[in-house]
Amino acid sequence: MITLDEPQRSTAEVGDSVHRTTISRILHKSGLYGRVARRKPFLKDIHTKCCLKFATSHLGDTPNMWKKVLWSDETKIELFGNNAKRYVWHKSNTAHHPEYTIPTVKHGGGSIMVWACFSSAGTGKMVKIDGKMDGAKYRTILEENLMESAKDLRLGRRFVFQQDNDPKHKAKSTMEWFKNKHIQVLEWPSQSPDLNPIENLWKELKTAVHKCSPSNLTELELFCKEEWEKMSVSRCAKLIETYPKRLTAVIAAKGGATKY
Repeated sequence: MITLDEPQRSTAEVGDSVHRTTISRILHKSGLYGRVARRKPFLKDIHTKCCLKFATSHLGDTPNMWKKVLWSDETKIELFGNNAKRYVWHKSNTAHHPEYTIPTVKHGGGSIMVWACFSSAGTGKMVKIDGKMDGAKYRTILEENLMESAKDLRLGRRFVFQQDNDPKHKAKSTMEWFKNKHIQVLEWPSQSPDLNPIENLWKELKTAVHKCSPSNLTELELFCKEEWEKMSVSRCAKLIETYPKRLTAVIAAKGGATKY
């Protein structure tokens, strides 16, 4: 994570100054190119060990097992918060013209939190979370949406539910709710977004929603639900079909971050 200036200064200090273009050419010849660093969760040893254990223990599971999983998660979606790089064609000295810029507002212009689920058969329900999420509110979301989603996706009675290890998800009363409903919950390692394919759908959802250019939070919620319903079954199926490759990548990374 150093700039070209640093090796250039180092060569100058020993009396043999090398031009930046020369340094750049040598780096490129060695297969090294400047790239935007990916942001990944901070992982402690315990996290990598748990991720590795999960991937190893499930690598031999059959494709039908993963088709029975109902994946879930929550995410925040900002009104003007899509920070992905956008490229435009413009002439010199016109970079600041309105047609070539992306409008921004302080604090993203507000945001909403949503909960959603999906399986290989498609997307399930999406719910906007009003106010701060707590255990009681999470159980209400499950009560009103989980079984209906499983029914709509034809998962049958013996499906497996996936959730992360947020304290609200693992609360005693919530786990008792699962037990009373006879719902099997997948044991899940902490700090493991690479293992949850819904993360891929979140990224695609946010890109699609911001292309709709919502102007307020009501429109943002509407577009989120519309675009979530538009997610193709084939896309959902592909994410689950290739899940063993995801596990293999985690094993190869010894429980660390992967391209997923």
